[in-house]
Amino acid sequence: MKRPSPAATGAAFSLTAGAGYAACTLAFWIWPDAAAYFMNALFHGLDFRKLQNGPALFNFAAFLYALAALMAWTFGLGALYRWVQGWIAGKRPAEAQ
Repeated sequence: MKRPSPAATGAAFSLTAGAGYAACTLAFWIWPDAAAYFMNALFHGLDFRKLQNGPALFNFAAFLYALAALMAWTFGLGALYRWVQGWIAGKRPAEAQ
C-alpha cells in the first residue's frame, strides 16, 4: 500500500482541523451559553463565562484569520509527523511507499 506523502498528510490534517474549528465557531456563535458551560465542564471547572462580555459578535474577518493560521500550523504539523514517521521507519519520505 502506498503511504501518503508529507504534503498529503499535512493537507488532510489541515482540512480536518479547519472543519473542526469551523464547527466549534458555529456552535459558539449559535449557542454561546451552552458552549461556555461545555468548556467549563471540559476544562475541570475553569469559568469561561467570565470571558463573555455581552452578546456574541461574530467577525468573519477574524474567523478567516484564525482559520488560516490554524490550517497553516496543522499543515506543518501533519507534514512533519509524516516525515518523522518515515525517518523512524528508516525511509526517506519519497521512498516511504
